[in-house]
Amino acid sequence: MRDARNHMQLIAKKIVMARDIGIHGNLFGGTLMAWIDEAAAAYATEYCCTPNMVTVKVDQFIFKRPLKAGNHLRLFGQVVRLGTTSITLAVEARKYNLYSGEETPICTTSVTFVRIDDDGTPTPIGETVRRRHGAAAVVPEELLVPQSSC
Repeated sequence: MRDARNHMQLIAKKIVMARDIGIHGNLFGGTLMAWIDEAAAAYATEYCCTPNMVTVKVDQFIFKRPLKAGNHLRLFGQVVRLGTTSITLAVEARKYNLYSGEETPICTTSVTFVRIDDDGTPTPIGETVRRRHGAAAVVPEELLVPQSSC
């Protein structure tokens, strides 16, 4: 089985700052969740060529390892499903070591967005997106990172 992480695209970089730290000295989980949603939204809107995308579902987050102030974080994403009005992305957060280049998975999840019109009603993403991305728009299920592991 091939590793899906090799197919993910870098979608954001962050440096954990002192203001991001919770009472236990680690990156506050809610901050990481917001960073993931923001990066995934930026990727989904660019992929679908529209700013009219809203988050409708985020699967479970499992925080496997802590991050400390000064740590570098990289967020990776890939399209796993492109529906008529929705797109689902697999997202993985990884701690990045500046000295070795090593990336350590911190958390994985998937996020689903829906394209909406001005009234908030779901509207089709459009065939131009499918034509532009072709069959590569969806990652085969056997390549997906299991959602319960980090």
